[in-house]
Amino acid sequence: MICPKCGSEMNDGSTFCTKCGAALGENVPNQNSNAQQAAPEGNGMPQGNPQMGNPQGNPQMGSQQAGTQGAYNNSRMYNNGMPYGMPQQPYVDPKDHTAEFDPKDISENKVMALTAYLLGTIGIIIALLAAKESPYAGFHVRQALKLTIVNMLLAIISLVLCWTLIVPVAGTVCAVIIFVVRIICFFQVCSGKAKEAAIVSSFGFLN
Repeated sequence: MICPKCGSEMNDGSTFCTKCGAALGENVPNQNSNAQQAAPEGNGMPQGNPQMGNPQGNPQMGSQQAGTQGAYNNSRMYNNGMPYGMPQQPYVDPKDHTAEFDPKDISENKVMALTAYLLGTIGIIIALLAAKESPYAGFHVRQALKLTIVNMLLAIISLVLCWTLIVPVAGTVCAVIIFVVRIICFFQVCSGKAKEAAIVSSFGFLN
């Protein structure tokens, strides 16, 4: 056996060199094993960052956080069931028929439409004779005729049941409401609108 340090020849099975005292055989330190012991323990995975909410570097926890963040971002993309950035459909009043008429027809026959509400039965007759070819005037003539018919029915019922006292009072209140509706329709025509008269619009006749 040769001493690896001083090169002296030693007997087989010697533990230490008699010349320099260096360790021989199995007692020689293994540099590779020392290097492995000096290396930090771990499985090669990066340690988690405590500030990022994943102190142990757990991949499952990171995937859960990513899924939660993605769901939150997806929820922010929608507003009332529609994606942000997409134009929402404007509300359209089903009782507003203004878009169905020609603007020229509206401007030329607005006065006749006002007459139907302003003069009652006489105004309806004038509008029918003066603007019989106008769809816009015809629309308002029908609305005014509905209001006039309702007023006549209220007057007849109040006269027939005048002895009850309650019916005439209720008929008077209803007549006032119909008068207010007529005024509202009048100002709608001033604005160039073609909306069905409130309350009586649900009546099926004269449509």
